[in-house]
Amino acid sequence: MAQKRQREEGKPADASAGERQPGSGSKATLGQQTSHIKNKLVRAELYAKLKHKQKKQKKVERKKRDAEAARAEELGLEPPPKKQQKTLENTREKDVTMVEEGDEEVALDEADDEFAAHFARQREPKVLVTTCFKPSKAMFTFLTEMLEVLPCAEYYKRQGFPLKKVVGFAAGRDYSDLLVFNEDRKEVNGLLHVHLPDGPTAHYRISSLVLGQDIKGHGRPSSHRPELVLNGFGTRLGRRVGRMLGSLFHQEPQFRGRRVATFHNQRDFIFFRHHRYIFEEKESKAEAAQPGRPKTAVVARMQELGPRFTLKLQSLQKGTFDSKYGEFEWVHKKEMDTSRRRFHL
Repeated sequence: MAQKRQREEGKPADASAGERQPGSGSKATLGQQTSHIKNKLVRAELYAKLKHKQKKQKKVERKKRDAEAARAEELGLEPPPKKQQKTLENTREKDVTMVEEGDEEVALDEADDEFAAHFARQREPKVLVTTCFKPSKAMFTFLTEMLEVLPCAEYYKRQGFPLKKVVGFAAGRDYSDLLVFNEDRKEVNGLLHVHLPDGPTAHYRISSLVLGQDIKGHGRPSSHRPELVLNGFGTRLGRRVGRMLGSLFHQEPQFRGRRVATFHNQRDFIFFRHHRYIFEEKESKAEAAQPGRPKTAVVARMQELGPRFTLKLQSLQKGTFDSKYGEFEWVHKKEMDTSRRRFHL
């Protein structure tokens, strides 16, 4: 009878319904506070009351923050810090391999890794691009745009050669990297990147591919060397992958071409974008209202050139490609996906 009376009054039946026990984590959600009620109508009624109370409390807190900010502005003081919105990125689980800025151990390792000669500008990038055994027309259209992204790349037909022979061929002709694109049912779906002559080898899954010709308002790239932007590679594995992708581009970009190639890592998905800066003169309304000042201003915008696609790292192998005896530095497994807030790059 006591529990029935509590349900009718909209109160939890026990302490565990309203709040979690000490040491169990954060405060219980509205669903957890009402899940103990078996009667659907009573449960929905209590949930609506709690939701209304929560909205009312948030409104009071928001008005209080706005009043504090307005008062600080009147007094010429620094406004209180804004409440940071929670996202998967800023609430990610801490990784022991995260690299802090100025880490001497990481700097020493990178000064002597496989990409050190490239970043020291002692070796120019020279990329060999090839495909699977029977590429389709869609693959050739994609390769045409990728060869424009990488001015240092050359295409060779696969001609039925196994990958080990292709790797040996590229290494013997002083190529710095080998890119092998794969497709399934006339859709580009994979990339094997071999850094020469000693590796490593990275295997990616390609998704969300959009060719430049299918992008509204796209432009055509020039032959200038693009500037490279790498974002979000924070762990030891991420920095290694970022340096491997960076080794495909020259360290001395030609800024006159205003081209930018971007690899942006977010939640272990690497988004590739290819843009051009455009500077235009537009009428400035604020300056036009004041006499003696110019009526135009230079405005910068970005024009996408394409292609755009997303990479997902599947494995990183030591040395060059070896499917039988290869030793892997990292392999993605389903057992690793235990939390939405755990990332590896």
